[in-house]
Amino acid sequence: MSLRYDRQVTSEAELLDVFRALSNPARRQMLVWLKERMSFPGQEPDNAEIGVCVTDIQQRAGLSQPTTSQYLAMLRQAGLVIATRRGKWTYYRRDEENIARLLGTLRDVL
Repeated sequence: MSLRYDRQVTSEAELLDVFRALSNPARRQMLVWLKERMSFPGQEPDNAEIGVCVTDIQQRAGLSQPTTSQYLAMLRQAGLVIATRRGKWTYYRRDEENIARLLGTLRDVL
């Protein structure tokens, strides 16, 4: 069964990925922080467009690098963030378009 919103389909499996990703307080907090990318120390306006470096997210979260990367990978798989590689660095930003689509789907369901 699929749920429809704005002519796009969100499957139950996609919604399950979102709920799993959001079930962890640290992952939810990362999404909140990414709303204000310029709040990260040393964040340059040029980099703000592509996102926040995983190292900066890790430092703010106080988590290990592998745990931070795993959490961000779950958020990316759920369609909540976008990852961009620049050299050896990976930057993350919220996928606002997909978040809006998912919220619309939830409004239709709930």
